[in-house]
Amino acid sequence: MRQGPLPSPDAASAADRLVSELGTYGSCLVAFSGGADSALVLAAAVRALGAGRTAAFTAVSPAVPAAERAAAASFAAALGVRHLVIGTGELDVAGYRENGPRRCYFCKSVVLDAALRVAAEHGLRTVATGTNADDVRDPFRPGIGAGAERGVRTPLAAAGLTKAEVRRVSREWGLVTWDKPAAPCLSSRIAYGVPITPARLARVERAELALRRRFAAAGLAVRDLRVRDLGGPVRVEVDAEHVAAVAGLAIGDLLAEAGFAGTGRVAVVAFRSGALNDGLPEPGRRPAEPAEPAGTGDTAAGGDAGATDSHDPV
Repeated sequence: MRQGPLPSPDAASAADRLVSELGTYGSCLVAFSGGADSALVLAAAVRALGAGRTAAFTAVSPAVPAAERAAAASFAAALGVRHLVIGTGELDVAGYRENGPRRCYFCKSVVLDAALRVAAEHGLRTVATGTNADDVRDPFRPGIGAGAERGVRTPLAAAGLTKAEVRRVSREWGLVTWDKPAAPCLSSRIAYGVPITPARLARVERAELALRRRFAAAGLAVRDLRVRDLGGPVRVEVDAEHVAAVAGLAIGDLLAEAGFAGTGRVAVVAFRSGALNDGLPEPGRRPAEPAEPAGTGDTAAGGDAGATDSHDPV
């Protein structure tokens, strides 16, 4: 890990709270996606418990991009912890495949049941996730409920660390993940009600990889990218400052090659998380910000039917 700057008082306090919380766990299996939240939990567990009493668990699923699994493996190796990579069967569960608003509950149930089995097999007393203090204040996080039902620990939330504090502590500790963009699972790109299939997940992954290569060739440093499968049309979401430039690129051919042929004109709008939750009937829904449309050439402005981004995915 890189040597970070001298810690700020706020970061040191947050880090101390987190390490102290994890120190009570005895031993720990961290449900580890490779994202900023679970990466900090894993690094803190090593500090609190030692590498010998800490392990990382990463699910292998069609919904997890191969690049994310590779990054997770590299991070765990750098910490010197066991990295247990296990295939999970979310697609065997009807509630997950049907892709309703509680999709994340079914997914997390399967993944965390697997994590609990693996923890027991390896003599690890506790399973922990990367749920942070901001996540638990969100009124619509069905995946968190799956963890609570199973007694899974949430050390970031327990220690009161917000997403901003996660990034601040990670930077102080020199973790390469400190500024990593959120990378929710590929299922979050598929609009509610559109069935989840391996083919749909694979074409989203191919499309995003191809688009990132095209953006890099065009000199566009796009941070957030989502290819939304709306069940017919496809929408591309990028950072607001890049919408006009992306709308001016010829990207329809890349999407067609990825498997989105015959979907019509491509919508390019500003990235926003939680767009689809706007229309859900549950109380307490926080509204998503309006998209910023743009479109020229083979692209056009789109509507607001998107797919919800979860927090740090397992």
